[in-house]
Amino acid sequence: MLTNIMYVTIYVTDQDRALEFYTEGLGLEKRLDFPGPDGRFLTVGVPDSPVQIILWSHAAAAGQPGGAGAPGPLILESDDLRKDFEIMRQRGVVFEESEPEDYPFGVRIEAVDPDGNRVSLRQQRKP
Repeated sequence: MLTNIMYVTIYVTDQDRALEFYTEGLGLEKRLDFPGPDGRFLTVGVPDSPVQIILWSHAAAAGQPGGAGAPGPLILESDDLRKDFEIMRQRGVVFEESEPEDYPFGVRIEAVDPDGNRVSLRQQRKP
């Protein structure tokens, strides 16, 4: 039986640039970084979460969803999205919208990494 999500992969064209965005921009922590037989194995993650995000070197636009409104390959949750949005914006993170938006299930906004990958940021509505 499956028990956990170990990794998810985000395709990037420059691993160092992506590492800077995901750590310094979004505030994730660097986990693993070593050369492997198929290339550099570089991961980041949300503090205290077992899930790791692989920043895998790949050609431009690989793995990106098409069309507006399609979910990004990564959805991160916040307990105070409006506060986190302000911090990330001050760090230079680019967003698709000018402000987080309310929706039936909470609050949302889409960040965009240096390779154009959408990173969905969500806050669930509290009962």
